[in-house]
Amino acid sequence: MLVTLLFVVFVVPEVRPCLQCERRVKVMFEDFVLSEPDVLKQIELQKIVDHALVTYRETSESRMGVIDLTTLYRARTEYQSEFDRFLTMTTGSTTEAIQIMEKGREILENHLDTFIPNGLCPNQCGRLIRRVMDCTSCLNRAYTCPSPTGQQDCGEYPVHAEEGDQAVLNCFLPWHRFMLGKPEYHYSWAPGVPSSKKSDFKVLVVTEDSSVVLNQLHVEESGTYQCLFQNRTGTVFYKVTFLLSVTALPTQSPRPVLTLPPLQYGSTSLKWREALVPVVAVVMACCLATSLGLAVLHREMWKRRKVKTMRDENLQHNM
Repeated sequence: MLVTLLFVVFVVPEVRPCLQCERRVKVMFEDFVLSEPDVLKQIELQKIVDHALVTYRETSESRMGVIDLTTLYRARTEYQSEFDRFLTMTTGSTTEAIQIMEKGREILENHLDTFIPNGLCPNQCGRLIRRVMDCTSCLNRAYTCPSPTGQQDCGEYPVHAEEGDQAVLNCFLPWHRFMLGKPEYHYSWAPGVPSSKKSDFKVLVVTEDSSVVLNQLHVEESGTYQCLFQNRTGTVFYKVTFLLSVTALPTQSPRPVLTLPPLQYGSTSLKWREALVPVVAVVMACCLATSLGLAVLHREMWKRRKVKTMRDENLQHNM
């Protein structure tokens, strides 16, 4: 009986679908089988596990046969949680073992049904080459998502700015972060009207950043700006064009300096001012005469007060 068990566990070809690619799931199944003290029951549980793994493989192969690491992690953690709960509630029946294995297939199926149509090839334009895991070999491999439109040119976008302002050109799309290797963003510019000739473009910058900022714009910087998402061998995966138009600021004419017209001799205004001269002179003479009169009066009063004081002092001295 022990020889039969060893034959089932170690000689039967190992099936490695997506969930079995996770070492934790593999160890979880092994512990589950070996936790049964009865050897015959272990053989029966191992057959259930092997059959479940075959259904896992068939499920993944019917859905492109690939998965990304994020989706695999989500499927594994959800199934591991369900399996741990099963271990605390199981009575050891084969029916329960079949049910928990089937639960793993359902979880894998649900995650693949979400990932394959929505997450495997998110590029609506441009070509994506990404890393995925093969659900049969459990090895990483490159998977190519061709452009739905059949080309890497993803359109033109107008950009407007005023002279002296800045413009931000950004050709990043979320699927760019899945690209294998280290592609770079190549920005180039062609002056004037929109141009499609490669020879008309001058290289502006090659950078790992997806955006560039054009500061202190001039009218002469209007034109066609291209962004190419490509690798170092020149393979273009994504291309977008920005049509930049820079509006000139309105010219401001200098304000004229206002000057007062010269006064004409004999005018009414001049005669009126000349008539005031004698009036002002009389007023000033009156003020001067009043000031002198007040000064003389103050002096006389001061003398009289001094004479009175001396007289009072002499009178007191004689007494």
